[in-house]
Amino acid sequence: MAVWIAVLATGLGCYALKLAGLVAPQRVLDDERVRRFTALVPVALLTALVAVQTLAHGRTLELNGPRLAGLAAAVVALLLRAPFLVVLVVAAAVAAGLRALGG
Repeated sequence: MAVWIAVLATGLGCYALKLAGLVAPQRVLDDERVRRFTALVPVALLTALVAVQTLAHGRTLELNGPRLAGLAAAVVALLLRAPFLVVLVVAAAVAAGLRALGG
């Protein structure tokens, strides 16, 4: 039951956040601090998601070789300015290849 309460609370919080963005006065949205915040929050959230998906297994920290190698391959592909879909395929192929080899 506690999980459903958390899901509902999170859903309501997301809805309230969206609603706040719609009803916020234009002068608030034009503030430079708000613009900077809204530009950086998605990057921080995506970084946190990648870290959790790469380094966590359930509730424990796990340094998984194929996952880390996939992440490293994705970073290299990004540094080479590969398109996002190519980055995903490269990361998945490296991780899957290492898992298939018993890594």
